[in-house]
Amino acid sequence: MENQKPSLMLVDGMALLFRAFYATAVTGQFMINSNGTPTNGIHGFIKHLFTAVSTFKPTHVAVCWDMGSKTFRSEIFEDYKGNRGEAPVELIPQFDLVKEVVASFDIPNIGLAGYEADDCIGTIANQSKEMANVSILTGDQDILQLLDESISVILLKKGYGNYLVHTPETFYLEKGITPRQMVDLKALMGDPSDNYPGVKGIGEKTALKLLQEFNHVEGIISNLDKLSKSNKTKIEQDLDMLHLSRRLAKIKCDVPVSLDINDAGLLIEKEKAMNKLMELELRGLQRLLPIEEAFLA
Repeated sequence: MENQKPSLMLVDGMALLFRAFYATAVTGQFMINSNGTPTNGIHGFIKHLFTAVSTFKPTHVAVCWDMGSKTFRSEIFEDYKGNRGEAPVELIPQFDLVKEVVASFDIPNIGLAGYEADDCIGTIANQSKEMANVSILTGDQDILQLLDESISVILLKKGYGNYLVHTPETFYLEKGITPRQMVDLKALMGDPSDNYPGVKGIGEKTALKLLQEFNHVEGIISNLDKLSKSNKTKIEQDLDMLHLSRRLAKIKCDVPVSLDINDAGLLIEKEKAMNKLMELELRGLQRLLPIEEAFLA
């Protein structure tokens, strides 16, 4: 019998941590332990992580992180993510602690200064897709541009254990464009959450229509005379921002990070993991750890 390909789940650490933190912070439940350290984000992160592991049963897992707000994107566009305030004071100590918890599960933490978690995920997904079936766990739709026959995206929905799983086929059915065209879509319509404008006055509906007709930004620019007068004027006036927005939208898949898949095998050393959870007073999570024999040392 042919050996089955391993399945590698790449986790967008910040997406899970922020989602978990804000879900309980809104009611002031910071889960402060006896050392005065808030743990609500870490608690929810672990719950999200192992609920997904239990649902999708990957054989290998790694977590990718943003490493500070300064990246090559903020260098080429000063206002990139400039609409985001400082992290809440209760979240700040949880950034390092959550990585310690992940390490206690013998799951690799991956991040690189100057790049976003998305760039690390894109690079490792592309490096690993020949040897493994790759899934990406996130709440961030930007990642959908990485979809291909060996890479699926698991989008977190509200609550725990609710997901929308995308493949290139489901993405095409929903949007009418290919995953690669997502970069051009964002170049045209911009991204308010990342604070870059794209082409002023062009929304998703118009952008999709243009891409279905002309395939990509270059195709649209070579056919400006075929556009309506209004769209032609908008694009001509914002040509520089269109090109810049495309650079900001594109996930880099060639950053200097790598993952030896053998380091990512899901094998949790029970005592080590439990000690870390007890040290942070993270109660009630032990039952979530994968307890099948294959997963527990």
